[in-house]
Amino acid sequence: MTEHTEHTGRVVRNTGAHYVVETPSGAEINCKVKGNFRIKGLRTTNPVAVGDFVDIGTPGTDGTAYITGIHERRNYIVRRSTNLSKQSHIIAANVDQAVLVATLAHPVTSTNFIDRFLATAEAYRVGALLCINKTDLLTEPDDRELLDAVCYLYRSIGYPVVCTSAHTGEGMDSLREALRGKVSLLSGNSGVGKSTIVNDLIPGLDLRTAEISAVHDQGMHTTTFSELFHLPGDDAGCIIDTPGVRGFGTVDFERADVSHYFPEMFALSRDCRFGNCTHVHEPGCAVRAALDEGRVAQSRYASYLSILDDSADDKYRKPF
Repeated sequence: MTEHTEHTGRVVRNTGAHYVVETPSGAEINCKVKGNFRIKGLRTTNPVAVGDFVDIGTPGTDGTAYITGIHERRNYIVRRSTNLSKQSHIIAANVDQAVLVATLAHPVTSTNFIDRFLATAEAYRVGALLCINKTDLLTEPDDRELLDAVCYLYRSIGYPVVCTSAHTGEGMDSLREALRGKVSLLSGNSGVGKSTIVNDLIPGLDLRTAEISAVHDQGMHTTTFSELFHLPGDDAGCIIDTPGVRGFGTVDFERADVSHYFPEMFALSRDCRFGNCTHVHEPGCAVRAALDEGRVAQSRYASYLSILDDSADDKYRKPF
């Protein structure tokens, strides 16, 4: 092996200072990127993401190699960085679907968070699946009515919904089937049981879990960095586990495009009187008419307005 030999592999772990790249043979190599590493001017807090296919140089005497190039991404999904509000953070790259793990109790995932995640998946052309976990905690009739209503809402829009209890095993076979043969991003608020789900999907992995805060009814961050795991079985697929997040900030949404990321509103917009209708104040708006008639959910419209507010305040546009 010469000094200039390069290997190709996929980034399977981000440890903050280092990346771990898995080669086609299954070997894992610790890698770094140079400080000025940028991709087509994309301003992000992490120029390389889990799921990226990369070229790496020959490892040095300490076993660490440098990432020398990144292959063109099939897709990626981002959110606004929590530390640098003007920059984005790439959650994962080259995925087949984005799975949002949500809970309706202990803690409660807001519909605004769900809708922002789904809109971002739409914007980056990544199929989305909603996994409602901790169904074993929904014991009262009102709880079950809420679950049925949430399932009906998102299924009626066209999103697949799987209800699970990682504690009892309910729905886990359905989730496995939905993940089979795909590279799936798993995301969600802290405390929704994502690590418990991953431990159930991959026996023996034993990711660390934590109790929910009794004071704030929120989870503690147990997953620190994103990591790709292979599901057991032939052609079982992969999951990219990501740290829990408190909020989901959208990035680079033009106001005129926001309604495109709400499928039920986009379908109605063709009947608006004006082609550039914002669905806020214009006369002859088919979306607001449907809202008044109960054919568009109030929660979805509220989420739409909140993202419009983001876009109005967002003076930064990242170049491509």
